[in-house]
Amino acid sequence: MAEGGALTVEKEWPETVDEAVRVVLDALSEDEQTQLAALPEGRLFELHFGLGMWIRNHLGLWSGNRRLLEASGERHPDDASMVITVAVWRRLQEDVPKVH
Repeated sequence: MAEGGALTVEKEWPETVDEAVRVVLDALSEDEQTQLAALPEGRLFELHFGLGMWIRNHLGLWSGNRRLLEASGERHPDDASMVITVAVWRRLQEDVPKVH
């Protein structure tokens, strides 16, 4: 217990980019996944204030999730969320049928 009798509860955040990708994919609807997969990689920066903000807030990048921040290879939550966004996009690309 913390001082004053308050219970300290640590969130169970993902600690690796792969774990973060799973969390994000679980949170996205099928339609959202389809839209994200269709977005060209060069436009992923447009998701900074949408999906990127969700990642930063819900995966603890602003709240002390040092392990995920370190796993991303970045020092700043904004940059780490982009690494995760790109990883999610790439995972979705693996599921997109290829046309030859």
